[in-house]
Parts: sequence; C-alpha cells; structure tokens
Amino acid sequence: MELPYIEPYKTKMVESINRSTVEQRKAWIEEAGYNLFKLSSDQVMIDLLTDSGTGAMSDKQWAEIMLGDESYAGSSSFIKLASTVKQLTGFEYFIPTHQGRAAENVLFSALVKEGDLIPGNSHFDTTKGHIEFRKATAVDCTIDEAFDTSVYHPFKGNLDIQKLEHTIRSNTKKKIPFVLITVTCNSSGGQPVSMQNIRDVHAVCKQYQIPLYFDSARFAENAYFIKLREKGYEHKSIIEIVREMFSYGDGMTMSAKKDGIVNMGGFIALKSLEIYRECITYNIMYEGFVTYGGMSGRDMGALAQGLNEAVTLDYLESRINQVHYLGQRLVEFGVPVQQPFGGHAIYLDADKFVPTIPKGEYRAQALAIELYTVAGIRGVEIGTILADRDPATREDRYPKLELVRLAIPRRTYTQAHMEYVAVAIKKVYETRNEAKKGYYIKWEAPIMRHFTVELEKLS
Repeated sequence: MELPYIEPYKTKMVESINRSTVEQRKAWIEEAGYNLFKLSSDQVMIDLLTDSGTGAMSDKQWAEIMLGDESYAGSSSFIKLASTVKQLTGFEYFIPTHQGRAAENVLFSALVKEGDLIPGNSHFDTTKGHIEFRKATAVDCTIDEAFDTSVYHPFKGNLDIQKLEHTIRSNTKKKIPFVLITVTCNSSGGQPVSMQNIRDVHAVCKQYQIPLYFDSARFAENAYFIKLREKGYEHKSIIEIVREMFSYGDGMTMSAKKDGIVNMGGFIALKSLEIYRECITYNIMYEGFVTYGGMSGRDMGALAQGLNEAVTLDYLESRINQVHYLGQRLVEFGVPVQQPFGGHAIYLDADKFVPTIPKGEYRAQALAIELYTVAGIRGVEIGTILADRDPATREDRYPKLELVRLAIPRRTYTQAHMEYVAVAIKKVYETRNEAKKGYYIKWEAPIMRHFTVELEKLS
C-alpha cells in the first residue's frame, strides 16, 4: 500500500487565531466601510487576502536574519543575493528594491512614457497602475480561454500571438517600449504560461526589435506547471526550466514576497548595462543605494535562501497540492471556480456564484464580504472595483471575469484550515439565491481604488 503524502516540513512555532462571531464580523466589516483591506488582522480567522509576504520562513531563512550584514554599501548580504539571482535567472545586472511595485516604479520610470502601449497577459493592479499613472496604456493580449472558468486549458496565462502582433502592427514600434509576460498570471486566475508561448512571444519581440520583460512574482510556480503539463519538460529540473524561461527575456521585476518566501523584498534583474544604469538613478532616488535598495541586509540574506528553497521540487509539490486540495473540494461541492486551479490561489467565479446581484453593484466584492461575515475568511475581489475606472471616461471598467481570490500563504495553514474554508464556501453557495443587492461606492481614490475604497450596502 502506498503511503499518504505529507508536507516536507514540520511546525516549530505557532500563532494564535482569534475566533469571532457572525455578529462581531458584521459590525467590523461595516466599520471598515465594507473594505476587507481595512479590517485588522485580529478580526480575521483565515486570512486569504494575499499570498504576498504572508508565508512562513524556514529555519535556514531565520538563520540568515542573524547573519545579515547591514553595511550601507557593498554588504555581503547583497553579494549573496545578487549571486543567487544571477545563478537562477542568468541576468547579469541586479537591483534590490523593497517590494515588487517598487521594482515596477523604478523600471517603468526608466522605460515608460506618456502615450506608450505595454502589451501583456492581464497586467495586475499595481502594474496597470504604474502604467496608467504615466499616461500609458496596458493592452491585454491574454488568450480567450482564460476568460471562461469552465474551459480546461493547461496554460490559461498564455498570450494570444495574433492579438500581440495586431497590437504591434497597429502602432509604431516607438510606442511599445517592451512586452510584459506575467508568470504566473494572477489576474486570469493564477494561471501559468507555457514555455512554447514564451518562445513564441520572444520570436515576435525579436522580429519587431521590442524588448521582453517578465513580471516574475511566481516564477517558480510557473516552472512547476511547465514541468507538470508541458511535453518535453517532465524530466527537467525546476532550475533548468527557470533558466530557460528567463533566457528569452531582457529583464524582470520580482515581488519577492511571493516566490521568494519572505515578508518584504523585491528586485529588478537585467541583461542590458545601459538600462541598468538608467534604473539605478531612479533606484537611488526612490529606494536607496544600489546595494540595498530599501532592503535590510538580513532581509536580503533571507531572500537569497528563500529563492533557493522556492525552486525545490518538494516545496513546490507541497505548495501546489495544498491549493489544489481546496480547489478540488470546492468542485466536489459544485462551487464555480477557475479551472484548472492556479498555483497560489483558488478563484471563485462570482458571475456564476451570485448572478442575482447586478454587476454594477460589485457582485464579487459582495461575495467576498459574505464569506467574511459567515466564516471569518478574508479573500479579495478581482473584479470591477480592482479594474478601476477608465482613465478617459471615468466609467467603471467591467472585466471579463468577476472573481474572488483566495490566496494561500506559503507554509502557513494546515489541511484542516483548507477544509474549513471549503465547507464555509459551500455554506455560502447554498444560500446564493438569497443575494439580491450589492454595494455602492461612497468614496474612492483616483487610481488603485480597491485598497482604500469606502462602500455602503444597498438596502
């Protein structure tokens, strides 16, 4: 008889969960303006708002905390991290930043100007925000299959090559400073991009002499899916797959709070010395000197170790299997979710879950609030509120998918926690036909409104 699977780690420290009642949560979410970001952590029982910086570090990472070299310039921790990034990615030039959006800010300050177009696969909120803040436009070239949650496609993060070529041919090359591939593609459901698609995009970029960059927050998970699903890669190591992925690019940004398995950190890695020199000026202005860039030495050491752990097969199998366990339980309960399951999260299809709530009343947000109220589970809306308003018309932009993302922190929750989440969602799903009204916006910021938006419940 085959032995059951076990996680490749054991618990050394625990953190208490504050249990609460439905009545308490109703009061708390109302006080928070029905914005799940504004809840305090002790008001949440299972926190699936994000997998960014919320994972558990290993004993070896904590050891690196004690080894941190806090020298302002040229610290040994920087050298350790720079060497690790170069070994994993193959990129020659490395710039640390305090997190992923800071890396975007620095790189886009050097490359993006007003009127530019940035083609890619469903740019995430901060990426689109940095582009639109510079009065440029993010052009979504994701394959159509990504927007039907019931369709099985092994690589729903892929770019549609025809859409990409049409965007390039319809505009002058000078208006497109680079093409961006996000691995895995968060906004389409944590979906991976195939190696063949990366090669195809690279070929198009080479033909039109346009640089190719990666948003690499979950690069290791993407490599695991390539190994799992793409013919010819089943016997390749994760590191071999990662190196090939990045060999087709000119550079990358990284929110290391995801596949770096740290609480804070990010970086830019580049092939070009010229672009590196442009970026370091902005990095010094916004982040710090080029050998710390907003990160302490101890955090750089922990990140170097975390990157090495993130590309091990044992870790990735455990990580993906936990996410898939939750997804499979929800499918068994008949709950509509994005399939196949992504690498870091399960995405509830709010259009199918609560179609009784009008789209203009933010049905995905309404679903996320109900899940919190019923069970103390905090997810996040990936829908109309996150899509923001059109910069020209100031009207709501309605995305093709209205999703609630349940992002699983790395090495943090147990199988019992996943079972609790699944049963709670089943309970909400069984009462879905009672949901008739959603919410309206009382106040919002002019850009990236979802972080601070204030809502009111429609009676």
